[in-house]
Amino acid sequence: MSQTLPDPTPDRALAGFRASIDNIDAALIHILAERFRITKAVGAYKAEHGLPASDPGREERQIARLRKLAEDAQLDPDFGEKFIRFIIDEVIRHHEQAAGK
Repeated sequence: MSQTLPDPTPDRALAGFRASIDNIDAALIHILAERFRITKAVGAYKAEHGLPASDPGREERQIARLRKLAEDAQLDPDFGEKFIRFIIDEVIRHHEQAAGK
């Protein structure tokens, strides 16, 4: 079992920022886990109904939508696109596995 080492940072402000980052990171992991639970169900559905693992039209629409959301949130849209493409590629890989490819 891994043990968490104490943060040696004596600066209280920095420690507070880091605690907030740690909370956000935990939330991201939980959100990604939930997203992948849902996409796993989608992959099973697609495999059961003989649907293709990927849907390039939907993927491009999602990327365009998320780039706009990134811009609105003042996040680099190129970074947002790289992040979502990584997730989409992983989902497609899972769907291909579900389809036995």
